[in-house]
Amino acid sequence: MSLNYIKNFYEGCLRPPTVMGQFHTLFFGSVRMFFLAVLGFAVYGNEALHFSCDPDRRELNLFCYSQFRPITPQVFWALQLVSVLVPGAVFHLHAACHNVDQELILQRPSFTIFYIISVMCRIILETVAFWLQSHLFGFQVYPIFKCNATSLDKRFTITKCMVPEHVEKTIFLSAMYTFTGITLLLCIAEVFELLLRRLGYLSHQ
Repeated sequence: MSLNYIKNFYEGCLRPPTVMGQFHTLFFGSVRMFFLAVLGFAVYGNEALHFSCDPDRRELNLFCYSQFRPITPQVFWALQLVSVLVPGAVFHLHAACHNVDQELILQRPSFTIFYIISVMCRIILETVAFWLQSHLFGFQVYPIFKCNATSLDKRFTITKCMVPEHVEKTIFLSAMYTFTGITLLLCIAEVFELLLRRLGYLSHQ
């Protein structure tokens, strides 16, 4: 593997060929990842330990917490971030394999189309993640969660559980929806930038 190959791949991931792509990388890489890494684990890190039901029994708490959180928010958002990075990484890997410099990508129609497809894949993945997040976590975290514990023990029916720090979690949840919305807008703006650049290039020709 040549150093030029690694250099092109590295520069492509850090410095996309569009202005909107560079804004997306800056926002996605610095703000969104930092927010999740630092504040996300601070807000959700000990949630399972402080999640308590009535009666306060360990097996009941664990059972109801699994019902309350089918997947932990940190894991979900980490998977979302990784999946959204994949289309761009595949494109820049393809460009690096063909030894194409970033400055020349938009001058080649096949690479322009491939790049637009990668951006569209990011839009689809972000939209699917937004939909999944709304179904898994909703838009607000309530202080009381009603757990159906009948299958655990016939003596229990609907058990009330206390959700710790529900206000902080609601604020953080709203912030993650906002971040997803911003990245979606940046991706859509990048598609328009690519089309305008390409049309300008064709008319110039």
